[in-house]
Amino acid sequence: MNVGTGDKGITSLLSGERVPKSHIRVEACGELDELASVLGALAASLSGGQEKARGEISWIQEQLLHIGAWVAGGSRAPSSEPVRVLEKAAEALERDLPPLQGFLLPGGHPSAAWAHVARTVCRRAERRAAAVPSPEVLPFLNRLSTYLYALARSCNRLNGVPETQWKP
Repeated sequence: MNVGTGDKGITSLLSGERVPKSHIRVEACGELDELASVLGALAASLSGGQEKARGEISWIQEQLLHIGAWVAGGSRAPSSEPVRVLEKAAEALERDLPPLQGFLLPGGHPSAAWAHVARTVCRRAERRAAAVPSPEVLPFLNRLSTYLYALARSCNRLNGVPETQWKP
């Protein structure tokens, strides 16, 4: 381990290139890392009957590591298969939910609140990753935010917590 090599604001990408810590690739990797961490908190907050969601979140965290490696210049571009997997997972959650009647306030059960936090962190990661274009990274993050919104709603439903509609 190279202790202190980043003390002057420079770091290495997986490609070996030395860049400022403010470099867009470093920023995007940091957002992806934060998202994976928030997803860990979300998974820890899920109830005992949500093993499927816990497994999906673990898989998502793995995909985020693959994406982060690509963003850092250390691997090939992600495939489109994870995008399709997320679409199907979100659709499965949405099938069991009542139709939306308007905007919802984030919150409710702690697991739903964590899902909403993860969704907003995901949106920020998506905005950062937009500066490092890939035909698959942005669609993955976009579908992930949809999945997390559906998961938040599902967590509230499973825990008997009503959704709070925004009243303009």
